[in-house]
Order: sequence, then structure tokens, then C-alpha cells
Amino acid sequence: MSPLRLGLIGCGNMGSSHMRRFRVHSDRLEVSAAADVDETARRRAAELLPGALVVEDYREILEEVDAVLIALPHHLHHRVALDCLAAGKHVLIEKPLANTETECLEIIEAAERAGRTLMVAYCMRYHPLVVKMKECLDSGKYGPCFQVSIWTEQHTERSPDNWMCRAATLGGGQFFSHGCHYVDLLLWFLGRPVRGIHIGTNLCTPWMEREGTSNAVMEFEGGRLGYHFGTWGARGTRLGYAIHAHCEEGMLEAAITDRRLYFHRGRVQEELLESEGGKHTENELAHFLDCVEKGERPLTDGRRSLQSLRVIWRLYDAERRGVLADLRGLGLDEA
Repeated sequence: MSPLRLGLIGCGNMGSSHMRRFRVHSDRLEVSAAADVDETARRRAAELLPGALVVEDYREILEEVDAVLIALPHHLHHRVALDCLAAGKHVLIEKPLANTETECLEIIEAAERAGRTLMVAYCMRYHPLVVKMKECLDSGKYGPCFQVSIWTEQHTERSPDNWMCRAATLGGGQFFSHGCHYVDLLLWFLGRPVRGIHIGTNLCTPWMEREGTSNAVMEFEGGRLGYHFGTWGARGTRLGYAIHAHCEEGMLEAAITDRRLYFHRGRVQEELLESEGGKHTENELAHFLDCVEKGERPLTDGRRSLQSLRVIWRLYDAERRGVLADLRGLGLDEA
């Protein structure tokens, strides 16, 4: 089979991250083109992607590719994804799919009409530590899970006029932009949510129009609980990125920053897995290639990925109204 011709649309922060990983799949993938409106980003892409067509307007690359990876500011996802699908291209798109439910549904329906693969880049689904934790929870090896807690503590500061700081272009605040990864994981781990609450603040993250720090608590069917704390204001951290799953027999700890999965029983710690850095984005791209080649539905396709956004939108609405959010009807199996 000939390598898939891929076009990269958006060569900035996330685009650069992907460019460093493309070579891992060079036997299956040819990055034949890239586009970015920024001249500096184009120069960097030309250096990292020798032989690729590098242009300013993404529409100029559509005749040169079979699929695209869209790594643009969130408010640009909708228009660009629709244009790519209309041109018959498979689409891997950075999270979130789009900034509103209407935009998300239009992209999903366009992909279904075109018969093309649409996958959202929820890369944490493909992290080896997360995959192994999911396997452990599903196996019941450590007994039923009653609580999953996720921490993401980082310092992400931009000028207040940057697209990442404005609610209209980001789609909300830190919880929507970054927390969608981890709401997606909570749904994957714990199933159908019942109710929840979100509280956010931009205290000490004044560059953010909406929250730069968020806390979300959800109850799931069967009495299971999920929690996510995320901040873009951390000037120091001990946990970094970490996931704790409390089970009847002990606690699973995915120390994402340290690249290790542990099981704790009392004061005894057992190391279950050590992971290489960057494997999640490599595995994510491999899954996309598999789905294109085999015509299979991605784990993080449009309809499944929309669920975490629906949860966030409902939590935002309940926060605004000062009530507990009703999250029933938003489970993964109802996509």
C-alpha cells in the first residue's frame, strides 16, 4: 500500500510537536504539504519537512494530500475542517472539535456524508500509562473503582489579546481548552455521568478572560466519582500531570510527568509500567492511519469526542446559574 499523503494545516505550537513525530511512521506516511499564515512557522516547517510543499493558504495543498492534520486555533477548526471534508480528505483535528455544538455537528455530518475518517486528537487516550490503567480498571484486578482524580498543573501564560486567552476564540477557558482531554478520560474510565459541578477562577491568571484554573467534580452511575483539577497558573508543582484511580484493593497512580504507572496497597508501591515520552502522539497517529486504511471508526471520532464537550458546556451553564448540573444522557454509549 502506498504511504498516505498527509498535509499539516497549522505549523505553530501543536503543529511543531507533531512534526517531530512524523518520522516514526515514515513507512506509512508521507507529509507532502504544510500550510500556515505565519512566515516564521512556514520556514520552520520547510526545515523540518524537506521536500514538502509549504504555503500560506491551506486550500492550495488540498490537491496534494489524501488527509490533513488540523492544528489551528480553535475558532478556525470549523471552516477549515468543512473545506477539507468537502475536498474529500480524511481529517485528524486537534481538540476540541469546534467551539459550539452546532459547529461540531456540521463537521461530523460533513464527514459522514463524504464517507471520510474524522478523528479528534485526544492524545491522552493513546498514552501507554493511560491505556494500561484502563486495562487494569476494566479487568477488575484490583476490585471496583470508586474514585478517579486527575491533576494537570502547568504555567501557560500568553498576552491577554492572544487567541488562547479570549473566550470567543478559545471556546471558553482552561477547562474547555485543556480540561476536555480529562473529561474525556473520566467518561472513558467511569461511564455515564449523572451530575456534577464546576468552579473556575482567573485569580492569578489575569491574562485569561475566563477561568485559568478549574475544579470539576462528577458523579457517575453506580456511585463512582470523578475529579479534575487543572490550572494554567502553576508556578510550582509536585504532581504535574497525574491520575489516581482508587479501587477496593488499592490505588493505581499514573504519574504522567514521571512516565510511570504504579499500584499502591497501603505503603507498598509496585511499578507496573514505564513509558517513553511522546508515545501518546505517535500512537494517536498510528490509530488514525489504521482507521483510514481499514475503514474503521476511530476511538475518538467526532460523535464520541462531542460527549466531553457536552459535559463541559452543561457544567459551564450550571456554574453560571449557580446550580448542580444534570449530566444524564451524556454517556459515551449514547454518542
